[in-house]
Amino acid sequence: MRKKRILFHSDFALVKTGFGRVMKTMLSYLYKTKKYEIHHVCCGISQGVPELEATPWKSYGAVSSDPQKAHQASSDPSMSRIAGYGGQTIDDYVKSIKPDIYIGIQDFWGVDYSIEKNWFNKITSCIWTTLDSLPILPSAVKKAKDIKNYWVWSNFAEKALHKLGHTHVKTMHGPIESDCFYRLTDEKRKELRKINNIPDESVIIGFVFRNQLRKLVPNLMEGYKIWKDRHPEIKNTYLLLHTSFSEGWNIKSQAEQNNVDTREILATYICQKCGKYEVKSFDDKEDCYEKNEDGSFKLNENGQTIERQTSAEGKNCKFCKTKSSQRTTSVGLGVTENQLNEIYNLMDVYAHPFTSGGQEIPIQEAKLTELITLVTNYSCGEECCEKEAHSLPLEWDKYLEHGTEFIKASTKPNSIADQLDYYTNMTVLEKEEWGKKARQWSIDNFDIQNVGKKIEKFIDDSPLIDEKNMNNFSQKSKKEQNPNAPIDNGLPNNEWIKSLYKNILDTIVANDDEGFLYWMDQLSKNVPRDQIENYFRHVAQKDVNEKAAEGVQNPIENFILKNSKKKLLYVIPKSIGDCFLSTAVISSLRKLYDFENWDLYVSSEPKFKSIFDGNKNITNWIPYMPEMENHMLMEGTGDHNGWFDICFTPHISTQRSMNYIHNGVNKLLL
Repeated sequence: MRKKRILFHSDFALVKTGFGRVMKTMLSYLYKTKKYEIHHVCCGISQGVPELEATPWKSYGAVSSDPQKAHQASSDPSMSRIAGYGGQTIDDYVKSIKPDIYIGIQDFWGVDYSIEKNWFNKITSCIWTTLDSLPILPSAVKKAKDIKNYWVWSNFAEKALHKLGHTHVKTMHGPIESDCFYRLTDEKRKELRKINNIPDESVIIGFVFRNQLRKLVPNLMEGYKIWKDRHPEIKNTYLLLHTSFSEGWNIKSQAEQNNVDTREILATYICQKCGKYEVKSFDDKEDCYEKNEDGSFKLNENGQTIERQTSAEGKNCKFCKTKSSQRTTSVGLGVTENQLNEIYNLMDVYAHPFTSGGQEIPIQEAKLTELITLVTNYSCGEECCEKEAHSLPLEWDKYLEHGTEFIKASTKPNSIADQLDYYTNMTVLEKEEWGKKARQWSIDNFDIQNVGKKIEKFIDDSPLIDEKNMNNFSQKSKKEQNPNAPIDNGLPNNEWIKSLYKNILDTIVANDDEGFLYWMDQLSKNVPRDQIENYFRHVAQKDVNEKAAEGVQNPIENFILKNSKKKLLYVIPKSIGDCFLSTAVISSLRKLYDFENWDLYVSSEPKFKSIFDGNKNITNWIPYMPEMENHMLMEGTGDHNGWFDICFTPHISTQRSMNYIHNGVNKLLL
């Protein structure tokens, strides 16, 4: 028996994102079992880049290298949003890999389009997503019934979805390699501080985070200042911010606004040349002023020293002596797990204020190093603030995020200061006991050996797919696009755009949908309606052609007799008058297309079927379908053979455009 093929769809395992680190941990675990054939489609990575060859399993770029698809993504706002996640390539990967199991691990909008695919329910499929705010993302709720295997990263989201009736949703934590994170000996911790020129008796409050606006640097800065002012007896205090200083919050500005000495803000620097890291202040206190090459101070026209503009990036490396080679840590330039463990061990206490989050892996890592952790008691933080987790909960004020109306948390600075006070007053023994219990909680709930076994069982319990049946891997969407759908041009702009989505693309859009807003903006810039309409029809036609090229069974086939005769289709959807008059046309057609060599099929809307019942000239009646107006689809093109040799659609000239009138002066043949 062959190995099961698993197609994972998430961030590349070698990038320093939360998804990337989880993929590295999980895929390494599964690869070592030697039980599976592992394939990984990597979000944000282009096809064919050399880095993809670095993994022992097969990794593929999710971003298409096809110039035509790149053009499509740049001109189509809905495709532009998902192209980086694999919206243009995932179908092709499914078709070529033929996986038994598909697991999409991403923010919901990064994989939700997979749910619409025909293959999603033909193979064992799972959506494993981060949902971090109330109310739960509407699309994640709406599509819950279509996702048999629906995993979330924290029980916050599980409980919310269960309340809405989706009790099949369950929590699957992102796994962590617990062995990489542990408390070092006191001697080693002192040595690390010495190496990084940090006074041994210092109190260091740490925060490991991607510098996103949902990570509350201003709140932490204010809380730190309140606490520091309460404890003048503590001479050396620092905030160690393991993050990029080149994105997100302006950390220097936040420190200055809160009257925090910028020299107390430590950052992690990594040398781009030698790879070694150093923890130090981004504010080089020994070089406060501009200097000449000879070391003398530069003076302005008034004879005063010129204050040097502090830059957080481009520091000199003390290890390899390379100038301007050090940068703060980022997704593209990170530390190893062993180095990160040392950075946690430089800290005395860990604080994680945030508006919301899917899991916030640094919280668990900090606990694994036996640090006392301060955590905002909202979103995934609720789970981390349960009694067994041994955290110090941070209180928060509610606010609504602009544009989404999601409930978000603004962590109270006074609560940060109060919990730092609580930490300060804990005895050494209490800190040790809390740290050990917190570590065990993290191992029980997040260690790869525990989470990995659950995922392994899910895979082992899933069936092998019939890889010879290509219908299992069909790209066909559940939506039925109609490139020839009639559109009422008398509608107001907003209703007109929605009618394009609904009638042509079989899609319902909300007022805040990115695509809807894009087309409204285009109309405001006087882009002609016919240009926009043609684009929608082109997209629908392309989808219809792709479905036909795949050879996916169409309901039309259920009405066609299997014999050697040629086949003719006469399409007349409505009305009762046109259908009745068509019986005379059908009689004439039969004189040209005889019974011996031809089958003659008629299609109308079901309510007009009785008009054709009993007509001896008709081989069979077929219910009308919008795709019948696509002659290339009906009669065949390229690799698609079609279902009919001839397809007549007289209703397009009589019902759609009425081009037979001609002021009544032409001489009609038919």
